[in-house]
Amino acid sequence: MALEDAKREIDAAFTRSDPRGLAYENAFAGATSFLRRRYTKDLTGVDLAVTGIPFDQAVTNRPGTRLGPRAIREAATLQAFDAPYGWGFDPVSEFTVVDYGDMAFDYAQVPDFPAALTAHIETILASGAASLCLGGDHSISLPILRAYVAKFGPVSLLQFDAHTDTWEDDDKTRIDHGTIFYKAVKEGLIDDKTSVQVGIRTDNPDPLGFHIIDARAVHERGPASVAAEIREFLGDRPTYLTFDIDCLDPAYAPGTGTPVWGGLTSAQAARLLRDIAGINILGGDVVEVSPPFDPAGITAVAGAHVAYEILCLWAWNKRNG
Repeated sequence: MALEDAKREIDAAFTRSDPRGLAYENAFAGATSFLRRRYTKDLTGVDLAVTGIPFDQAVTNRPGTRLGPRAIREAATLQAFDAPYGWGFDPVSEFTVVDYGDMAFDYAQVPDFPAALTAHIETILASGAASLCLGGDHSISLPILRAYVAKFGPVSLLQFDAHTDTWEDDDKTRIDHGTIFYKAVKEGLIDDKTSVQVGIRTDNPDPLGFHIIDARAVHERGPASVAAEIREFLGDRPTYLTFDIDCLDPAYAPGTGTPVWGGLTSAQAARLLRDIAGINILGGDVVEVSPPFDPAGITAVAGAHVAYEILCLWAWNKRNG
């Protein structure tokens, strides 16, 4: 749409005629879709669907991440005016990105949730679109991975996190955000020996076969060196990216359930995400943003930036083939 027409639009999340292009509404008003994308359940011609997964019944400590998708969307209105800095292109003008809304589920039927989430993502993937999920606690990544693997086969995992989330758990009925990648390995969804975990700073007696680059390594070596290692290690393998916001130090992301000191700075995370451009990202998620523990909203701002960077990583592959 023309710039002047865009500036005159009100609640473009509902009224925009062209799904592509930046948005120019007041950041403090209007419907808070992600990056002011169109809200729609019609996936015809859609390249990527952003969807919220407001589930937090699998946390081991502080709840509140069910409010994460709403907060991340609101924070993302601050980024809707301009192309993302440092990428050299504007993904929402080159690709059709929509806000698919939040997944609907019965919060009182927790055992039914994982299968419902897998079906939700399968619907998106069946349309030909990729998904970018806004959590929610980290348990959502396991049902999402099941949907991706059903379509693409086993994938490598790129995980940004303070915790490995590979604690042993062979009870298939349990839903726990700390055991999801143990289960993903045991189910054959991901290959731990071709997967990378970044920012880890908690002990786990059996981290399986993941390639771990802990937070100290990022601090000592710098993000450029670490990004080069990630690119070399993953190569062109199909990869799913998950970013737990507690990868960041609590100074930069206090609003999360299990904060751990010594984490990455927001500047380090930004450099890492931009410098890994070219890896084969199929989709991704941002999880564990818990707004009740951050009245200033800086964690949601960080989550919105991370989500935009994941979108850019996905779009980079599409445009550079």
